[in-house]
This record gives sequence, structure tokens and C-alpha cells, in this order.
Amino acid sequence: MAKFLIQASYTPEGTKGLLQEGASGRRAAVDRVVGDLGGTVEAMYYAFGEDDLVCILDFPDPVSMAAVSLTVKASGALRTRATPLLTVEEIDEAARRQVAFRAPGA
Repeated sequence: MAKFLIQASYTPEGTKGLLQEGASGRRAAVDRVVGDLGGTVEAMYYAFGEDDLVCILDFPDPVSMAAVSLTVKASGALRTRATPLLTVEEIDEAARRQVAFRAPGA
């Protein structure tokens, strides 16, 4: 499964919807949209500051995450950022791979 950190901020219209529906209503909606694409919600928290919402989501593949991201952004209710999360083991594997790279000017 591909894991993603989602950071989101509600637009004024999205905030109105949150006030009408409540946080539990929004959690159910997130569970449904993620689950429909074979994913799971590992964590969902509301926050103060620049981000109103922080989630950790698991999807079968990055394309599923992209599909959700496009749909959510098109709604205009949220501004979101999705960051792929890698395990320690995945970074260890990446560090073992040979990469042919020459720095600019080298």
C-alpha cells in the first residue's frame, strides 16, 4: 500500500459544510471515498493554524491517491497537499540502489 500525509485547509464554503455536517460526518465521507478506491484512513485529525485537517491515508497505488486529490480539489471546498510517506525499509532500499548522476558543473 502507498501511504500519504494529507494536509488540508477548508475554504469558506468548505467550512460552512463542516459546520453543518460536523466532524464525524466529514470523517464518514473521507472513509467512504478512500474505501471506495481500496484504501484506508489510518488517522484523521483537526488542527489549528495553517492546516485545518491532517490525515494519513493508505491507498493501493499512487493513481488512486491522485484520483481522490483531483476530485477533492475540483470541489473547491478544500486546499490540499499530499506527501508520499516512505518506510525506513523503503529508504534503506533506495539508499542501496545505484544512481548515475552528475551534479551540474561537475
